Amino acid sequence: MQLSALSAPSLTTSKISVVATSSSDRIAMARAGLRGECEQELLNLTANVPFDDRIAQQAKVSDLSKPLMLAYLQEVGSALADYADRLSIEELGRQMNVVDGPSECPWPKNVGLMFFSETPDRFFPYTQIDVVWFQDGPGGDHFDEKIFKGPLARITREALGYIERNYLHQTVLKHPDRAEATRVWNFPYPAIEEAVVNAVYHRSYQDREPIEVRIMRDEILVLSYPGPDRSIKLADWIAGHATCHRYRNRRIGEFLKELGLTEGRSTGVPKILKAMSANGSPPPQFDTDDDRSGCLVRLPVHKLAQWPIDQSATPEVTPEVGRLIKLLIGEWPRLELQQALGLKDDDHFRIAYLLPAIQAGLVQMKFPDKPRSSKQRYRLTPAGQQWLKQHADG
Repeated sequence: MQLSALSAPSLTTSKISVVATSSSDRIAMARAGLRGECEQELLNLTANVPFDDRIAQQAKVSDLSKPLMLAYLQEVGSALADYADRLSIEELGRQMNVVDGPSECPWPKNVGLMFFSETPDRFFPYTQIDVVWFQDGPGGDHFDEKIFKGPLARITREALGYIERNYLHQTVLKHPDRAEATRVWNFPYPAIEEAVVNAVYHRSYQDREPIEVRIMRDEILVLSYPGPDRSIKLADWIAGHATCHRYRNRRIGEFLKELGLTEGRSTGVPKILKAMSANGSPPPQFDTDDDRSGCLVRLPVHKLAQWPIDQSATPEVTPEVGRLIKLLIGEWPRLELQQALGLKDDDHFRIAYLLPAIQAGLVQMKFPDKPRSSKQRYRLTPAGQQWLKQHADG
């Protein structure tokens, strides 16, 4: 196998034959000036199957969630959705190319667990998005943190929705000489969306590091690991003119594209630039280090944007939690609640509906000291009742 024109600072030859099995090969690479991350990347390229498309021998086909698979097929309008419910998880997984291996010993693929397992972080630690709000700046004493875990598409949408609802504000500037006012956002949502989706798409799921979104009054930082692929010149990346010729997670990109979360084809950086410019914001900054150990996207605040004076925290209510609260009149057993919501998957109901409602202080157990009691019931807290009054017409 031959690799040509790799953009590494210490790489001077245009073609290097790579067979990463013997000590002589390592010596040859060292003589060519390939060390550390660069050498490891060349070794990884000898694997014919990308990480997201490899089988996960540490998991079982039953770790895939059929309801998540069916919901995906329905959302993207696949013809497979018409008869998918009649297939077993293994048969459906093979049709969707997220299950492989012999029939007597099938395994899920990594990408299948990332999108269609309720707990992908069991198999790929730190598969999560951390959103951190530094009200007083990074050196202050107070910060709020919210961690999103679960299937990739869900946590991407939930993290973006959380940021949009809580931290994006529009400023209206009136002018004495004309009727039309100027409207600017502190941070344009399309730029944040592209930065976060790009991080989900291009991060390594072998690195035990989460995606971090750090929100401050003067900027938003989106940090992921590792840095941009070595087929991208550092100067082009920093200048925002990067064009990738090799994708780290092609299968992840395929699913994100089907869900309308990305276009692929290296359009992410140009879209960030366009969104910031259209809002009148300062240009974004793209950064990494010489070893490309991390990828940093910096979105500066609009200079005319004004933060609302009242920044007091309010309970975060997702659409799922809102559905639960509007249904929860009186006291309900868990199973009846789940059935009334039309949910068949126990884990999905618990993780997406019940636990967030309890953690937000909107729902409580009748017997909190006996959480597994057969007589357990769930009811609204005073905060939940207040939220319901405020959203009675929603």
